[in-house]
Amino acid sequence: MNRYFQTFIYAFASLMIISCGGDSNAVDAKSDRSVQYFPNMYESVGYETYQEGDIFDGNVEAQLPVEGTVNRGWLPYEYANSNEGYASAKAELKNPLPYTEENLASGQELYNIYCAICHGTKGDGQGHLVKTEKILGVPSYADRDISQGSIYHVMYWGN
Repeated sequence: MNRYFQTFIYAFASLMIISCGGDSNAVDAKSDRSVQYFPNMYESVGYETYQEGDIFDGNVEAQLPVEGTVNRGWLPYEYANSNEGYASAKAELKNPLPYTEENLASGQELYNIYCAICHGTKGDGQGHLVKTEKILGVPSYADRDISQGSIYHVMYWGN
């Protein structure tokens, strides 16, 4: 029995060593796979940027951006980051959203998320960070002459 067991162990070990050796005729045994799942993911077709194609009219693949696209680096806000820009925005800029209960509720939710931590839920400058003295000097909205345009200008430019 011991002899049969030793023979079995030697045969099994020999088979394991041979099976791990790979194909000696293959150029690169690790990259030589028999099946590729989704071969286009591994061997993609290279397209030229401005080549002609039959998808769009005129066989041109490089299309113009859709209407309303904002160019990179372009600021869609016409008031400058200056005292003059602030004064102009304060006098001229109005909120384009209609005054509805839905818009008020949405604005209240956004105010509570982004503004109330400093300015307080009533706008009195007594938010949580002010009360715990993490920041100082947050003004009350009642202390200043502000308008919709001046608030937006400060939110846009951050001063």
